[in-house]
Amino acid sequence: MFDPSRFPITARWPARHPERLQLYSLNTPNGVKVSIMLEETGLAYEPHLVDFAIGDQRSPEFLSLNPNGKIPAIIDPDGPCGEPLALFESGAILVYLAEKTGQFVPADSVKRWETVQWVFFQMAAIGPMFGQLGFFHKFEGKEFEDKRPLERYVAETKRLLGLLDDRLATRQWIMGDDYTIADIAMIGPVRNLITFYDARDLVGFDRFVHVGRWLERALERPAVQRGLMIPSRKA
Repeated sequence: MFDPSRFPITARWPARHPERLQLYSLNTPNGVKVSIMLEETGLAYEPHLVDFAIGDQRSPEFLSLNPNGKIPAIIDPDGPCGEPLALFESGAILVYLAEKTGQFVPADSVKRWETVQWVFFQMAAIGPMFGQLGFFHKFEGKEFEDKRPLERYVAETKRLLGLLDDRLATRQWIMGDDYTIADIAMIGPVRNLITFYDARDLVGFDRFVHVGRWLERALERPAVQRGLMIPSRKA
């Protein structure tokens, strides 16, 4: 039997359903990767809001689960060999959930590693570069007189969108006919770029027609629509 008290984070976010996977997150581009995946797989889970506005991510309880102070993080009471598993880093969680459920990752070993490769591409390139663009375009960085950092990240974002557009030119999804964790990893950051960051015109997003069509297809999925709103923010 899973004992939540073994994990200090449950003192701040009690598990009402300890038999379910526990999700600690916020519906940011990183956070929604896991909530979308959980909605897609149908796994039973209990979401907990990590509220950045009050510094939840810096609390001792949260840092006990992720010392890096970032969301998302999970505790799976039914982890490998039946033992509880605590895990952070959205890419690692996606791979873990795909392996746990046998969903959204190809069974073929070669295609499986190609899929994981695209997840790493999102983690290493799409996520960080789009985030830097958002900082210099919309947040504190927009006040900097030196616009070279913004110009750098605009150029890099365009390059990455072009790469993704080329990949999708002959494919419905990143891996072809099958929707995978590679797509799930990309949805939040690409959507965020043209919504929350207001960078559609800045990066010429509409020129990347294949990316645009891919995003429309992804956003039509009911599990994606639900996952984008989880955990719900406080009113």
